[in-house]
Amino acid sequence: MKPSDTQLKLPLWSYDEVFPKKYKLVRERDNLIMEGTKIRWIEWNENESYNSDHYEPELGRSLILDPNEISCVWMTTEITEIIEQKKEYIKFRTLNSVYELFIEN
Repeated sequence: MKPSDTQLKLPLWSYDEVFPKKYKLVRERDNLIMEGTKIRWIEWNENESYNSDHYEPELGRSLILDPNEISCVWMTTEITEIIEQKKEYIKFRTLNSVYELFIEN
């Protein structure tokens, strides 16, 4: 019997199978698409330092896609207008772009 015959065989999996992408952010001007597993809405102090993070969008907040301790996939500038908001979709304008956020449930 060969050693490989007795070795435990583990199934292969991908990161996306374990942590599926739930959020898709599309920038309108160039259709740049960014995807992530979680989001937060960041509130800023008047001196532009971090204040707090939230689960809902609001004027003046920035969207951060896949936040973690040292980096993120994407962070927008502050929201200046919420154009359309539904349960699984938000279209909003920031200081320099328009974005669409698609949310899978």
